[in-house]
Amino acid sequence: MFVSNEHQSSTADPPPPPQFDPTQPSIPISYPIKTLEDLGSRAYFKSFHYPFNICSVPLANSVLDNRPRVLVCHDMQGGYVDDKWIQGGSNPDAYAIWHWYLIDVFVYFSHNLVTLPPPCWTNTAHRHGVKVLGTFITEWDEGKAVCNKLLSTKESAHMYAELLSELAVALGFDGWLLNMEVELELEQIPNLKEFVSHLTQIMHSSLPGSLVIWYDSVTIDGALIWQNQLNDENKPFFDICDGIFVNYSWEESYPRSSAAVAGDRKFDVYMGIDVFGRGTYGGGKWTTNVALDVLKKDDVSAAIFAPGWVYETKQPPDFQTAQNHWWSLVEKSWGAVKFYPESLPFYSNFDQGHGYHISVEGGQVSDAPWNNISSQCFQPFLKFSGNPSPDTIEVFVDFKEASYRGGGNITFKGTLEENTDFTTRIFQGKLLLGAVPLHITHSVKSEGDSLLGLALQFSSTANERTSVLLASWGTNQFSRKFSKIIAPCQVNKPRTAPGWAVLESSIEMNGYTLTEIHAVCYRPKHEYAQLRLENRTDGSEDTLVYSPKEYHAVLGHITMNTSKENTYFPPSSSWLVEGHYIKWSSGSSQTVSVKIDWKSKDGTDSRFPRYNIYVEKLSEQAVRDHGVGLGAVQEYLGVANVEAFYVSELPIPATTSSLKFIIQVCGVDGVCQNLDDSPYFQLDVKATTVGGRKMFQLFSYDEMNNPINPWTHSTKEQKLLGRKSYGKLGNRHFEWFNSLMCERSKAVIRGLLQNTSRMKIRELQRLPSRETKIWVIMILSWMVFVILLCKLSNGKWGKETLVFP
Repeated sequence: MFVSNEHQSSTADPPPPPQFDPTQPSIPISYPIKTLEDLGSRAYFKSFHYPFNICSVPLANSVLDNRPRVLVCHDMQGGYVDDKWIQGGSNPDAYAIWHWYLIDVFVYFSHNLVTLPPPCWTNTAHRHGVKVLGTFITEWDEGKAVCNKLLSTKESAHMYAELLSELAVALGFDGWLLNMEVELELEQIPNLKEFVSHLTQIMHSSLPGSLVIWYDSVTIDGALIWQNQLNDENKPFFDICDGIFVNYSWEESYPRSSAAVAGDRKFDVYMGIDVFGRGTYGGGKWTTNVALDVLKKDDVSAAIFAPGWVYETKQPPDFQTAQNHWWSLVEKSWGAVKFYPESLPFYSNFDQGHGYHISVEGGQVSDAPWNNISSQCFQPFLKFSGNPSPDTIEVFVDFKEASYRGGGNITFKGTLEENTDFTTRIFQGKLLLGAVPLHITHSVKSEGDSLLGLALQFSSTANERTSVLLASWGTNQFSRKFSKIIAPCQVNKPRTAPGWAVLESSIEMNGYTLTEIHAVCYRPKHEYAQLRLENRTDGSEDTLVYSPKEYHAVLGHITMNTSKENTYFPPSSSWLVEGHYIKWSSGSSQTVSVKIDWKSKDGTDSRFPRYNIYVEKLSEQAVRDHGVGLGAVQEYLGVANVEAFYVSELPIPATTSSLKFIIQVCGVDGVCQNLDDSPYFQLDVKATTVGGRKMFQLFSYDEMNNPINPWTHSTKEQKLLGRKSYGKLGNRHFEWFNSLMCERSKAVIRGLLQNTSRMKIRELQRLPSRETKIWVIMILSWMVFVILLCKLSNGKWGKETLVFP
């Protein structure tokens, strides 16, 4: 059948997007290495994205406990989904894990040759004391070709092992899972063992505490036969690395037999469980705990594969509830393996790394939906309650309620009768206290007489237990429940948003260990309590009882430290802030892209975990009727976890003459530097295009004929070219073009323009009257001078060259 060219053109597929070039500036992302050639060339280190992918949170304790452990292998939708956006994405429902207290090792997995964990996972896992591994995998025909080159010689095996080690150390994650899922020739096995052994040794020497774990796949004779246990077929690989991830199709007796083969290394045997249930023992899914119970009984470790099943299969009723339910089964079977607080300072704003707003000191700075796992603080140990009844308190991390810092909080909502209380665990810790007092700060927002306190549980070396309540007032009902009651002091912070109460307490518990932190919801007894008639169903008489009331309170954050003083922030002058890769758009609306980076001028490493990035779009302030200019608005752009941030295609209003990018430094205690004192990078807005020429706008006039003077520096040895464009505002544009000009004139005009550009109207008003007159005379004289030169040039208002003698 004949098809017209017109029809063919209208139905043709759209052109493919341009190929990703990692060397070119763009929004920073995480991505894998797909070929052995790219690994061997070290091209990743030349990428624009490399500095953004470096983990910024060190792992405090690199030693694995000598007990059964839990390894979690992330395998969801091929990897690099919402988590690839290093500076954060826009999906508030993005996948995340927040039950880190149940995990020892986290593996980021994909089916690419070299899977590099996105830094958001490493940052958050490290914050919770969890190790992070990348994945090296060979599979299918491509994998066989890779192995032929990788294992061609002992030297090649060593070289690629060293390249993998270099990547892990440079990016800050803790080792590798090796998954060689291809048939190999018997003669390749010695070099495979060299590869595994050398990678393990060089990782240990370069990064103490690092791990290399072998996946149960190819056997010692090169056959691709999964053993589902540790035995003689795969033990030679186990012997030269830090552990084995056993395939998940094991039988009930296999954990016990694997432990026997491992001997004193039985905790290095991680028996696989596929949460999707593909041939796994116990069926996975909602019965994953069946397999966990067997492994716990047989004293070996567990490797949970693809817990993202809850998210991918959209388990009801919603992800948040289903996720908490599924992990509660893991906790019930295995118990907590991590405890915090373990060291000071300790800080949490309960942020899960996704939400619908961002707040600073209780004030909302952004209402845009977002996700960024790096923003997770220490996660609370909240007990899953299923479907709470109406007459109890529901406790949950909420993303839509007002937050004190970040985008989350703990909300307590339900009904609570007067003179009663409700207690729930928030954290389970192992914090040994010394002679220095412990200072606790927390923020609360509540309705009516819904009161919220904190209960601290301590244990002595003799296992004596002591409980301390931190509560402001109405605590008579607790006189027999706690060893001590402390009334916190309310702190009046000028930047705290209305409705939030910031409370401070101090306690000395030398030699005691803080083991638990609880939230205490309570309602005090009132003299005139509301009564209601309660109908009895057991045949007895109806009775009068107190009416339960709605309870609603929000816990915004908790900070624990040995000092009352907030973090010290260096002055803005101590930072070197620069802009690179500046790109201006052309077209009807102007945008700019720029990479901003900063560092301490004295060369010391930053000790700050995060930076909030804002922009002020500054325009020269026109004189209003009242003579006062409008203040600039600080627009929140995002958060940086390294000392760099990439601004992509930022819209610039037509009236903007300068952009001020502010880097707000944030401490480990969550406190942020005052924006007025923060380091910044200021960028003058580039010229617009007029008639095919780029024109730098020296002066424009508003309807009141008031001068506004955005100044852009010219290059050396250039001459002024003028053009007048008629319009309502009568804009005048000038351009520098190449030609030798008088140095004296250039210096005078440039200096004058720079000074008038930077002098704000309010500063002029503050000058003594004599100085004000001098400035006005200078500005008017310069304007008259330029106009006369233009008129004398040739009497025409086209393109005119203004020559200065």
